Amino acid sequence: MFKHLKQDLPASIVVFFVALPLCLGIALASGAPLFSGLIAGIIGGILVGMLSGSHIGVSGPAAGLAAIVLAAIGSLGYEPFLVAVVLGGIIQIAFGILKAGVIGYYFPSSVIKGMLTGIGIIIILKQIPYFFGFDKDPEGDFAFLQIDGENTFTEILNALNALLSGNFDNGATLIALIAMGILLLWNNVLSKKGKIFQLIQGPLVAVVTGIIFYLLTKDGDLALAKEHLVAVPVPENFNGFIGQFSFPDFSAITKSEVWVTGFTIALVASLETLLCVEATDKLDPEKRVTPTNRELLAQGAGNIVSGMIGGLPITQVIVRSSANVQSGGKTKMSAIVHGFFLLISVVAIPAVLNLIPKSVLAAILFIVGYKLAKPVLFKTMYKMGWKQFVPFIVTVVGIIFTDLLVGIGLGLGVGIIVILIKSYQNSHFLHKEGEDVDDGRIKMTLAEEVTFFNKGAILKELDKLPENSYLELDVTKTRYLDNDIIEILDDFGEKARNRNITIKLVSERGVVENPESYSDFFRLRPKLST
Repeated sequence: MFKHLKQDLPASIVVFFVALPLCLGIALASGAPLFSGLIAGIIGGILVGMLSGSHIGVSGPAAGLAAIVLAAIGSLGYEPFLVAVVLGGIIQIAFGILKAGVIGYYFPSSVIKGMLTGIGIIIILKQIPYFFGFDKDPEGDFAFLQIDGENTFTEILNALNALLSGNFDNGATLIALIAMGILLLWNNVLSKKGKIFQLIQGPLVAVVTGIIFYLLTKDGDLALAKEHLVAVPVPENFNGFIGQFSFPDFSAITKSEVWVTGFTIALVASLETLLCVEATDKLDPEKRVTPTNRELLAQGAGNIVSGMIGGLPITQVIVRSSANVQSGGKTKMSAIVHGFFLLISVVAIPAVLNLIPKSVLAAILFIVGYKLAKPVLFKTMYKMGWKQFVPFIVTVVGIIFTDLLVGIGLGLGVGIIVILIKSYQNSHFLHKEGEDVDDGRIKMTLAEEVTFFNKGAILKELDKLPENSYLELDVTKTRYLDNDIIEILDDFGEKARNRNITIKLVSERGVVENPESYSDFFRLRPKLST
């Protein structure tokens, strides 16, 4: 884990600055003590990071659970709610033992890409008010209908009206623009000039600049109001710090509502985690595959510990994970170190953290959101055809106008309809001919139609191939090949070169050995629909 520390350490700093306001904002949006969000962030980073098999995934308090947590705390009280968090963790461990992690493989690639794009757009839209110092809503509230009675777009309109009428924080907007300039300069110019600019990340420079700006202007016309700064709880002494922890009231374990809440937390947190794992693996430049059952076990352990000491429920979080990838994180060490940064800063320098302008953090999240939702992706998905584009765009729109899980559910529903249409036209199955023999030769024949339903089986068969083997992949009978399967073949092509596996691709147009790109190969053959 220490092999790539020079990449992981700078990445962990960026993830720390992304995670800090989200931990606080999600706690506020959940109606929980602010410290509970920090507890979940620390445990998600350190404990879940150590137990997880994900190389670049980062866990913390779940925005997707905020509405469930808010309702549960209101009806149960906080200490009984913590019992439900512990029970949710135990149920997640049971899911892992029962190997329920395979569920993640049954979400089509177009929906996962729509999820990433939708989250990127939501991040940008939600940060616009903070950028201009108009931050009435908790930062962790990513749902379209917000807890303050506004929605995503009315909040932006209110911020723009305040901007046009001059009723906004000049200092917050100015330092946000300065921070954005620093980030763009660092990302596009300085990072290519020398190793020092790669080691010291732009977000760190932007945050330090923001703190200096606040200190220099706090008595002038550009002074930032307190509500435009990070608000970490600052205890007066050690006893005050210990007093921030809460503990579950296990006398409430006999209440049916506690069990229902615990099962709901386990189910929603597991689904959100598996979706984020699938999305994060797609972002991984090295195309590593996260063991999903182990991830459920790690998340369950994290939720048990979080609930035992007063923390919120934990999931893997795509915002932090994508920030980790974009900042060059290579191994789980970046997630673990970010957790230690949260712990050390909350214990040692909470007053310093409270000097950070929220608008600077909004600028950082703007960059994260843009990298997730680049406009060129819409064009790429459109060129792939309606079977890929429609589920993709439905997922994006669904996430923007509802929330993460509802948007994914809508995209999945459309994807299933597309598959049912294709399945009505042609049956689909995966057939493997022959077994391993002494010369290492294996023949795999794909059926007339292969869809994302076959993704798990194909991925399992390919991963089982031994090193130094010879695979003959016959697609002469295949007339429909889902884009998910092509992506699996592209990813496996990279793995095969590392494992000295020779691949002979047999089609009606000829034979190709070790093709550079399966995507290009199949799209150049008009008789094979993708």
